Parts: sequence; structure tokens; C-alpha cells
Amino acid sequence: MKPSIATKLSQLADRLEEVTHLLASESATADMDQFRKLTREHAELTPVVETFQQYQQCEKDIATAGEMLSDPDMKEFAQLEIDEGREKLAALELELQKLLLPKDPNDEKNIFLEIRAGTGGDEAALFAADLLRMYTRFAERNRWQVEIVSASESDLGGYKEAIVRIIGFGAYSKLKFESGGHRVQRVPATETQGRIHTSACTVAVMAEADELVDVVLNPADLRIDTFRASGAGGQHINKTDSAVRITHLPTGIVAECQDGRSQHANKASAMQVLAARINDIQRREQQQKEAAERKSLIGSGDRSERIRTYNYPQGRITDHRINLTLYKLDYVMDGDLVELTDALIAEQQTELLAALGD
Repeated sequence: MKPSIATKLSQLADRLEEVTHLLASESATADMDQFRKLTREHAELTPVVETFQQYQQCEKDIATAGEMLSDPDMKEFAQLEIDEGREKLAALELELQKLLLPKDPNDEKNIFLEIRAGTGGDEAALFAADLLRMYTRFAERNRWQVEIVSASESDLGGYKEAIVRIIGFGAYSKLKFESGGHRVQRVPATETQGRIHTSACTVAVMAEADELVDVVLNPADLRIDTFRASGAGGQHINKTDSAVRITHLPTGIVAECQDGRSQHANKASAMQVLAARINDIQRREQQQKEAAERKSLIGSGDRSERIRTYNYPQGRITDHRINLTLYKLDYVMDGDLVELTDALIAEQQTELLAALGD
């Protein structure tokens, strides 16, 4: 283990001991905000320090076994203990490095997922509907809730645009690498001569902003317009100006919602989407500054960046960022994204570990 990492771990162990004493003091609950911060810090430090203690104990066990090598009767047993100990030590060191990686503060948050049909006309809109179903099924597998915020349907039953809110612990951590261009290669239902067409959609994944903390929206910077909702929805939705469009004047960012049954509900949803979009832009700007210092293997998540191809004739799905190809397209489109999401998370961890080593 590098001395710098060992020093860091020793400092964390000392800090955990200090936090434990503070939480045990009689005045610990006098300031509840401080108490909650300490409790959270204790929960974050505990697994790191416990793993470090296992690492230190493993080092001691190896040293003890090394002292027995000079005994002919114990030599074979001691060597076995040393070999097993070294394997365990390497695994613990890797685990400690992962535990020391910087945490994404958005990982535990809910998300807004936006899907827009790109090149390809009606076929792109149908593919947008397929992607929405894929993410909805993935959410169901994780027992997350899905709420449609806004949807603009195409003539053939696809979506020109769809925005959904996915509510579930860790939704952002699992889906944050889905932002970008998604390309499909298949024979469209409208194609009479069996030719393969290429269409595309863009996906944007945004962590739900905590309006009180992440984004401060000045009412003077907002223009709120109401209008009559379009599309299906029955008598009520077409006879009242219940749809809401909010424009953030300094940035020109627009969010609208028309799926709710009341103007109040639509305004609340549009405000949430607007806050998420502004927060997403701020986060991207920060990432671009960091990316200038080191290139990200996963990609910037730019919506214009082609990240994945879905090839239906070959039953193949390819993620271009990590050169991963899977021949299980049917399973993926039914929401089985675990192999893809895990590979992307692992790649990011590898990159961060390399940076930690530097």
C-alpha cells in the first residue's frame, strides 16, 4: 500500500474515534443539524475503517506466519498461510481504494429522464417509445416508481419527446451514464422492401434537484405562461388552460408540463424539471472543467455524443464508450440493463482508481 493512502486511512481511523466520542457525549443532540451530520459521517467512515483494520490484522497474520517458516514442521503450513494472506491483502487493498474514491453527491437521487426522437422520422419516434419501455421495465425491476411528466406522441404511436420522473434510491447512480445518442439499426414497420434503416434518439438523465439547496430560482427570472393542452386527455384537459410553460430568462431554459389535471400540479412539475435542467447544466460545466484536466473514459454524457447502437437484425447491442458488445438485445430492451450499467460503473471506478494512483 502506498504511504500516502496508509496515512489517509490512519487519519480516517482517528476521525472515526473522534466522531464516536462526540456522538456519545451528553450534549450530542443539543444541535440536531450537527448531530445528523456527525451520524452521517460516522456511517460513511465505519466501513472504511473496519476494512482498514482487517487489512492491518492481515498484515500481522502474514508476519506471524513468516516467523514460523524457520520451523521445518510448520514451514508448509506457514507458507500456505502467507500465500492466502497475500491474496486477501491484495483484495482488501483494492476494496479500500474503492472506498476512498470520491462519491458523486447525486448518486442516491431520483432522476428526470428525457427521451427525444432524432433523425429517422416516425421510426425514431417508435424507437423512443421502445427506449421508454426499456427504462420503465428497468425501473420496475429495481422497484422504483415511474411518473410521466410530459409526452408528445407521434402519429404511429411512438414519442417525439417523453419526460419521466423515476423515483428510487440510487436511480441516478445506475442510469447516469445513459445520457447521449442512442442509434438503432432495423427494418421499420413502415418499410415494404425489407431494407434496414438507421435512426437515432437522444437521452438525457438529470438528477432531481433539491430546489432549496441545489438551485435557487429567483421569481423575477421566470416567465410563466399557461396554455391549452394538446393531444388526448378528455374534455377537461382540452377545455382549460391547465398546461404550464416556464422560461428561465437568464439562460433561456424552458420546461413545460401538460399531463397533470390541474394548473397547480403542472406548474409544480414544470418547476421540478426546470430546476433539474439548470442543475444539470451547472454539473456539466463543472465536469467539463474537470475533463480538461483528465479525459473521461465513460464520456461527457453530451447528448450529441453517440454512445450506443442497437442492431436488431444481429440481436446485438454495442456500447461504444467501453467497446462492450452483447448479443442479448431482446433481454436489454425488456429492461435487463444490469450488465451494461455494471460495466459502465466498473469502468468509471477503474479510471478513478488510476487517478488516485497518480
